[in-house]
Amino acid sequence: MANQEELHEADDACCAADSDSHRKSHHSDKTKSNLISRLNRIEGQIRGVKGMIEKDTYCDDVLNQIAAIQSALNSVGKLLLEGHMKSCVVERIHAGDHEVIDELLITVNKLMK
Repeated sequence: MANQEELHEADDACCAADSDSHRKSHHSDKTKSNLISRLNRIEGQIRGVKGMIEKDTYCDDVLNQIAAIQSALNSVGKLLLEGHMKSCVVERIHAGDHEVIDELLITVNKLMK
């Protein structure tokens, strides 16, 4: 579960279209650093699991590490989703773009699989 500082950081995110109409996310430097740090740890955990498999580590130990990786990745997704909902989705609804709701529902369904 995200702590209060992480929840506040999610408020810093903002999605906007660039000059080519490509939507981009604009996170604060602190939020981006937090997300990248988390992803770097996850990347290291994945390399660790690969090494465990190469060393024929006991399956239950590997599975526990995979569960930890999935949990960490879910945390990153939750932070991104929260920031997206509090900024991008709200802004697009206020601008009259209600298609964002369908887009969000599709994304949430993918995250819940």
